[in-house]
Amino acid sequence: MKKVALLATALAMVTGSAFAADMPMKALKAPPAPAFDPWDVAFGGAIMNDYIFRGVTQSNHKPSVAAYFEPRYNVNKDFQLYVGVSAESISFANRAAAEVDIYGGIRPTFGAFAFDIGVWGYLYPGGSCADNVLTGGVPGGGVCPVSTTTIFLADGNVMKKDVSFFEVYGKVNYTINDSFTVGATEFYSPNFLNSGAWGNYASLTAKYTAPSTVFGASGVGMYVSGEFGRQWFGTSDAFYGTGAGTVFANGIPYKDYNTWNIGVGFTYKVVTLDLRYSDTDLNKGDCNAFTSAFNATGTTNVTPINPGGAGSNWCGAAGIAKLSFDLTAMTNLK
Repeated sequence: MKKVALLATALAMVTGSAFAADMPMKALKAPPAPAFDPWDVAFGGAIMNDYIFRGVTQSNHKPSVAAYFEPRYNVNKDFQLYVGVSAESISFANRAAAEVDIYGGIRPTFGAFAFDIGVWGYLYPGGSCADNVLTGGVPGGGVCPVSTTTIFLADGNVMKKDVSFFEVYGKVNYTINDSFTVGATEFYSPNFLNSGAWGNYASLTAKYTAPSTVFGASGVGMYVSGEFGRQWFGTSDAFYGTGAGTVFANGIPYKDYNTWNIGVGFTYKVVTLDLRYSDTDLNKGDCNAFTSAFNATGTTNVTPINPGGAGSNWCGAAGIAKLSFDLTAMTNLK
């Protein structure tokens, strides 16, 4: 009887141990996943020796400063809504001294493809009508209303008081790998620079980003990027006509042109130094007709749309050095 009791006790101990080994352990609680915050804000600023827009200087080849503020809402990791405002200092013939941009759109991502679709408004406050006629001692009377605030341009050009306009746009970037990205852009305005002429701009872009170790452990990064684009135009309204009795008295068919740029950039944390070469194939005469430059010179740059012969260097080769900083609240201010 004693042997039977011992055997039963041993069997109970073995069975209990096996059963305990099969029992699931109580799982430790995983730390809670951080709450998804869809809101973010990007902002930054820049200083540059020249503000070039599609190959044409907006600052008379003089230094310019810029800043932007862009709230963003991430519906999910592949779809973003955004609005923004930016400003740049400029130097126009109508004496507008600033460009204020208001924009908004969507940024959907599909695998390696990143899209950006939206509307961009370009505002140029503070301008005055620029004329080349003096009537009775009162500035104006040619194409500008008679007013004591009218500006005189000695080179014969004219410019509207308000050249604000908007464009609709679409962009796409394709990420080939960690180093190479290619893309395309398309912008359209029914009234470019409020000139009466439609404008269409399309371009191809490419960017190479060097490995993060290119400068060792310094944290400095580097990239090389370039763009080739073409700007098409319609015909301006009569304000910019070349004068009564001429072929273009009712408006100028602005010259389409190609533009390109290539440059190298260096990054460190939130700071970027971009060094770039930009150029176009617009000659000085057609450039003058398009830009209404206030400092055009000469009489030999005669073209069908520039019969006066004054020429402008606003569309020629330029080197741009730009120092900028860019931050996002969720990444840099947490």
